[in-house]
Amino acid sequence: MRTPDKVLDVGAWMLENGHRAVLKLTGGRYPRRLLGMQPVELHVVGRKSGERRSTLLTAPIIDDERIVLVASKGGSQDHPQWYKNLAANPEVEITVEGKTRKARARTATPGEKAELWPEIVRQYRGYEGYQRNTDRDIPVIICESR
Repeated sequence: MRTPDKVLDVGAWMLENGHRAVLKLTGGRYPRRLLGMQPVELHVVGRKSGERRSTLLTAPIIDDERIVLVASKGGSQDHPQWYKNLAANPEVEITVEGKTRKARARTATPGEKAELWPEIVRQYRGYEGYQRNTDRDIPVIICESR
């Protein structure tokens, strides 16, 4: 059974804005983990506006060279706006634990996604259900430090 996209959008808005409020109140100290993953703030350039846009996300995989993101939008039938923006302009910034770094974002190849997906699902099982609930192939994004 599919959840209507409007319900997913409202839930995502509440999660992001609640998360943003907690980060602001605690000076970026909390939460350290969200759904078992590292919270991150992704900064992209809007593909239509040209303005800087920021989105709070969780990263199932982070290491010195890369941050892996999942454009799940809770299993929605459409890609999230942040993904559409970074596809148009892959030069991004990512803030992790109050430190911002520049990165180049790219969609994982099918082979890379197949390799990463088991670890992604191990970090958060919800992604498995999100993929089942949508006809689109949920993109995995690799943000490589510059």
